[in-house]
Amino acid sequence: MTTATIPRTRFALVGTGGRSTMYSHALLGTYRDRHDLVALCDANPGRMAFYNREFAAKFQVAPLPCYGPAEFERMISEHRVQCVIVTTTDRTHHEFIIRAMEVGCDVIVEKPLTIDVEKCRAIHEVTRRTGRKLRATFNVRYTPVACRIKELLAEHVVGEVFSVHFEWLLDTRHGADYFRRWHRDMRNSGGLMVHKASHHFDFINWLLDSRPETVFGFGDLRFYGRANAEARGDFRPYVSATGDPAAVGDPYALQLTGRDKEMYHDAAVHDGYRRDQNVFGDGISIPDDMAVIARYRNRATLTYHLTAYSPWEGWRCMINGSKGRLEVVNEEGAFVTGAADPRLDRFGSAMPHQAGAMRRILVRPLWEKPYEVPMPTAEGAHGGGDARMLEDIFVGGGEDPLGRAADHRDGTYAIMMGIAANHSFATGQVVRVDELFAGAF
Repeated sequence: MTTATIPRTRFALVGTGGRSTMYSHALLGTYRDRHDLVALCDANPGRMAFYNREFAAKFQVAPLPCYGPAEFERMISEHRVQCVIVTTTDRTHHEFIIRAMEVGCDVIVEKPLTIDVEKCRAIHEVTRRTGRKLRATFNVRYTPVACRIKELLAEHVVGEVFSVHFEWLLDTRHGADYFRRWHRDMRNSGGLMVHKASHHFDFINWLLDSRPETVFGFGDLRFYGRANAEARGDFRPYVSATGDPAAVGDPYALQLTGRDKEMYHDAAVHDGYRRDQNVFGDGISIPDDMAVIARYRNRATLTYHLTAYSPWEGWRCMINGSKGRLEVVNEEGAFVTGAADPRLDRFGSAMPHQAGAMRRILVRPLWEKPYEVPMPTAEGAHGGGDARMLEDIFVGGGEDPLGRAADHRDGTYAIMMGIAANHSFATGQVVRVDELFAGAF
């Protein structure tokens, strides 16, 4: 398909935090000959002003019109917006999805779709009523390693899948970040079981081509938070790290500089939001250690663990089937160095290739010698998944035999496990997912 045959779409972006950058830069850069980003919407005018300065310097474009949340519908009308990209705080996703669809727009929404059952029901109701399209973004599906695993299962290298063990480890750079941002409040994010693990649960749902039926789990705050730090004799006195002498030299303290300082620290005057809060301070209401067991509709079982305070970053997945076992180890970082900037060696291009890091796909057939499958790699954020996903969203038109594109139903299946797990954490009970989500479909 040529550029001339692709209809241009007029996009607006609501929510101008860090995750919005990949969409705005894609529309103003790589895909500017195909589509138009015509407006921004955010509760923080300082952050929108920062983005307009950055857009002008990087892409030589005029400032985009800026609107507050109360002006959302007026923005859509004045700029003839056709599709809204939602990258706001998770608890507000449903609000902008509904408002956009009710005035005739399609929607692209960052994961998670939403954070609770009631908001999920509202999203499904508006999609039925309006007929508008919703695209949920799951970049893990687009990573080369995820695609290779999907292909191997389609080739029946392990036969029928009976069980999966999946472990995700967030190191003390990346994991800590969820406990200094707005995510630390369960009311904003649904906790890591929804905000972060929806990626992982979507990945397993996609591999199994099924969805969860029964869920049970345990989740607790064991490492971060004031009470845990005080019990270890390790409490930090600062509230917000940037500029506080008490935070100097603390490897858990995020000192905002450069772009991030402009986006968050300097813009806090408008809304009071602190990007660099103390991970061992007050106000944390989400678990940092979570264990889940689940049964799927196709009778496959899953054991899952998420650790947010690990010395290394990455994941392990073991898949057992009627013909053998598939083992995947993907270390994204073998260790954390203690560099002054807590993100310095987490997001750098060298991190996935650290000395000592292991990346392997191993097939263990029944009654046969194990063999290794080459681990595919790609450049770019999230193992190359972001770039591939953006190409699919903003160009599309190609064959997708792996079925990577996700809609509101996939988005719901991805949060089902996490929401059910949160219920189980709170009640100590086994949760039947269809009963919990009754009326959502």
